[in-house]
Amino acid sequence: MKTKKYVVLVCAALLGSLLLSEVFVMADETEQAECTNKLGILWTSGDTDVAYKVCFMYTNAAKKSKWFDEVKLIIWGPSSRLLAGDKKLQAEIKKMQENGVVVKACLACANLYGVTDKLRELGIEVKYMGRPLSDMLKSDWKVLTF
Repeated sequence: MKTKKYVVLVCAALLGSLLLSEVFVMADETEQAECTNKLGILWTSGDTDVAYKVCFMYTNAAKKSKWFDEVKLIIWGPSSRLLAGDKKLQAEIKKMQENGVVVKACLACANLYGVTDKLRELGIEVKYMGRPLSDMLKSDWKVLTF
């Protein structure tokens, strides 16, 4: 008789555990659905190591691996000069664009460094980015800076 009670209690505990875990899974899925799926990367650094080993690696992986639906790379400040003079970085930008990363550059910054035409030759939209970046920060975009 004790064995039957024990089996019934174990079965009830397992069933309760399964139901509870299902509730948490459903809550987690709902939470994920409400989270933003847009990533903006603000690349400001003029450092080659930061570009290759941090910014570009993560930006490309975020889009290619579908961690985010939308990935936008904004070239801002010294990064515009670095990109304009580095063929390997230019090739990496091209790969990112082919993978679906939207690449834009700040016109004010590009003008300061004298690289506006070079960035446009690379197929990068060069425009004033103060307002678009501010809008991203105020909305549901996640924004990282490198």
